[in-house]
Amino acid sequence: NKTDANDADGLAQLAEAGFYKAVRVKAFDNMLTRTLVTARHQLLRISTQLGNQIRGLMKTFGLIIPKGTGRVFDSNVRGLLHGNEGLARIILPLLDAWHDVRKRAAELDRRLLAVARESHTTRLLMTIPGIGAVTALSYVAAIEDPENFRTSRSVGAWLGLTTRRYQSGEVDYDGHISRRGDNHLRGLLYEAATALLTRTSARTESSLKSWGLKLRERLGFKRAAVAVARKLAVIMHSMLKTGEVFNASASATV
Repeated sequence: NKTDANDADGLAQLAEAGFYKAVRVKAFDNMLTRTLVTARHQLLRISTQLGNQIRGLMKTFGLIIPKGTGRVFDSNVRGLLHGNEGLARIILPLLDAWHDVRKRAAELDRRLLAVARESHTTRLLMTIPGIGAVTALSYVAAIEDPENFRTSRSVGAWLGLTTRRYQSGEVDYDGHISRRGDNHLRGLLYEAATALLTRTSARTESSLKSWGLKLRERLGFKRAAVAVARKLAVIMHSMLKTGEVFNASASATV
């Protein structure tokens, strides 16, 4: 029977037997940073959804909005609505809401960049090609203290970037990545790995990129990007521990 008294008794027995794992409480400043990143991310998602809604509603009437963002998108929408007052009364409020959301997102962007400039650890991680202010801030807020992890390798597993393993009797194989931990940070690291592998400039050249490109030829782009994302998580933790900037010539064997 599930009652409050039985629940309390069960929790007390678990605590007495030691069948629990302590959870680290994040510092207030790190929670503020994570909230800032999450709020910005949500506003960007809402902006994208509003833009897609406008495109879909106008497409119903045979009005195809050309590709473009920002002012180009606004100009294209208003141009197609010219002379169609009935549809304009429906679409223009959505367009105004789209403008407001983008304006608020831009305000959080400026705040986020200001926080990144004030943080030494964030600037340190941004020396890695492909790592921007959002990814660096999110990583620092999630890790907090590098000493929270005994080894840098364990960060990749903590973020769900290592493969699952199934073993039973004679069956033993590795599956897809576990996808445990912070989904948003894992996605940011994957985007950073994608940027590192696809951008061609002198700044992005490194032994890590060369390793990732060789892996892409053998396993495909997605698997290579996941592997590079895990390497980035490990390298970033090591940088936080040592305080050293990114070494482009260092071996990518971690």
